[in-house]
Amino acid sequence: MKTVFITGTSSGLGKAAVRLFHAKGWKVIATMRNVEKGKDFADLEHVTVLPLDVVNTGQIKNTVTAALALGPVDVVVNNAAYGAIGPLESVTNEQLLKLLDTNLLGPIRITQAFTPHFRNRGSGMFINVTSSAGLVTFPFASLYHATKFGVEGWSEGMSYELAPFGIQVKNVAPGYIKTDFGSNAVITSADAYKPHLDHYLGVLASGGGLEGGSTAEEVAAVVYEAVTDGKDQVHYLAGKDVTGMYNQRQQSGPELWRAAMAKLFLP
Repeated sequence: MKTVFITGTSSGLGKAAVRLFHAKGWKVIATMRNVEKGKDFADLEHVTVLPLDVVNTGQIKNTVTAALALGPVDVVVNNAAYGAIGPLESVTNEQLLKLLDTNLLGPIRITQAFTPHFRNRGSGMFINVTSSAGLVTFPFASLYHATKFGVEGWSEGMSYELAPFGIQVKNVAPGYIKTDFGSNAVITSADAYKPHLDHYLGVLASGGGLEGGSTAEEVAAVVYEAVTDGKDQVHYLAGKDVTGMYNQRQQSGPELWRAAMAKLFLP
């Protein structure tokens, strides 16, 4: 029986991934900041809940040690994320650091912690959940783009570095996921930007740019496919919306894409 270690499993995609891997006969180590939310997995055999805040370096070390004490880990899914929308001027230093720490440095630290284990075994896989925001751009998401574009590039670079040791690195980029992640995102603003930000949020609320979103279960299925398909492939798109947006940007080029997004989202 293989084992998968998943971060950010208290809700949404992470929670769906736990249930899918469990249903497929895997042992699952489900990590989350608040382990009380792990009670939802209490009835699932071979699912172990461990505490993990990916910005806490000491806890990363302790949790990875605890996970490996249970037996070999075959796959690590870096899923934990933090959302923030708004003009750069309005972002506090604390918010900036939390965003970078969670979305970019978190996966890097988790990967660094598990790499010796995979290297010594001569096998293993890292799945990094990125986003359409790592492939295309929108207004008022520059820092989120920075983290997700960063994970996309870092992962591809790591795929070369770890391949000689039998370790794969893959990205799964969802588009809009129909979960509460968006409602939990931090929205910052400043008076000068308010008319533009209000218009942008209004377009989002009306469904503009979000058509064709996927359920958490549908994205989890793509994660499972990436883990099990045996392909030497780094990049996976999860959802018709992200596939359409990415193909449109590729075909039109970055400048025409930027112009189209400005027309749609800015008054």
